[in-house]
Amino acid sequence: MPPTTLYSSVFADSPTPVDNGEAFDLADHLVRHPQDTFFVKVSGDSMDEAGISDGDILIVDRSVEPQTSNIVVASIGDGFTVKRFDRGRLRLVPANPNYTPIEIGEDARICGVVVFAIHPLT
Repeated sequence: MPPTTLYSSVFADSPTPVDNGEAFDLADHLVRHPQDTFFVKVSGDSMDEAGISDGDILIVDRSVEPQTSNIVVASIGDGFTVKRFDRGRLRLVPANPNYTPIEIGEDARICGVVVFAIHPLT
């Protein structure tokens, strides 16, 4: 994707003059470890209360060591899920009371830590 334009700032309170902008590549600001990063599209509502909704795009970094309360993408059996990691109790915790935590067993693997979520505002 070619770079787009980044303008220095925009204020939410009153109009300000616009500069001419500069070339800007969003990936340069969102991807810290390109060789260890992947993107995934969310399906479902189990993470709604964490601000992650159906259709969001997650940026996941495999090089980040998962800590308690990190949101992670995990492989369980032959499927994948996104949940909050509970290292102390070895489980994956949803952010929606309609779902129950998943105990991490031998068939589970943490694929990476979610570092950004991209979602539409409308």
